[in-house]
Amino acid sequence: MSSVLGLFDSGVGGLTVLRRVLERHGPVRCIYLGDTARVPYGCRSPEEIRSIAVEVVRWLRQQGVTTVVMACNTTNALARDVAEGQAGVPVIGLIGAASAMVREQRVGVLATAATVASGAYRTSIEALNPGAQVFEQACPDFVPLIEQGDLQCNQLRRAVETYLKPLKVRSVQSVVLGCSHYPLLVPLLREFLPEGVRLIDPALGVTQQLDALLGPPKTSHAGAVALEHCRLCVTADSEGFQDRATPWLGQRPQVELVQLQS
Repeated sequence: MSSVLGLFDSGVGGLTVLRRVLERHGPVRCIYLGDTARVPYGCRSPEEIRSIAVEVVRWLRQQGVTTVVMACNTTNALARDVAEGQAGVPVIGLIGAASAMVREQRVGVLATAATVASGAYRTSIEALNPGAQVFEQACPDFVPLIEQGDLQCNQLRRAVETYLKPLKVRSVQSVVLGCSHYPLLVPLLREFLPEGVRLIDPALGVTQQLDALLGPPKTSHAGAVALEHCRLCVTADSEGFQDRATPWLGQRPQVELVQLQS
């Protein structure tokens, strides 16, 4: 049986992971689920997030995926065990992949409030990089603003400046993008960060882990990526999702509206 990746996130953010996979491996059979009816996850309770993870992973399993990619840091932080229990197939997460990429001793982490409260990034980075100082910053405004689609609005610029200030005071040497939405903010983040601060995108680590499943990297794909073998699904607002996904994917994707069964 050929491989079918199942990726999920609360909205458009997980497309940053999907794009990295397609850039590294070319056309890949996959199903992407954006749970847009419940975006954002990061302000929800741990109990809610774990319940959502059960529902989402069960749905992906019903679609016949052979590997689950948790393209959402919040569920990775709070419900990795739930996903593994439901999936019945290998599960790949972002937090371990990102932590393995950290080389610096003063590390900032931008993440949702739920991810920061879990301490998952701090625990993982310190386990792999003893002696590292990890400074986590919750960014509750990022996902709702990104989901609106204007990545240069004044509200978002102010939020970037506000959330980066504590990390700049601590002279961090790298910043982990601890939510799959945040790579969409890279131009803004670079504008407000000192030169030389490295941005760490967990999606790049995930794509490297997928080499064992999908084979060695293929020729890099610039611009639009190959979506012909990808099924993109959302739980609400399919047209809005298409609009927000287009700049990142380089084309307007076909999007299917689905209902999850508890």
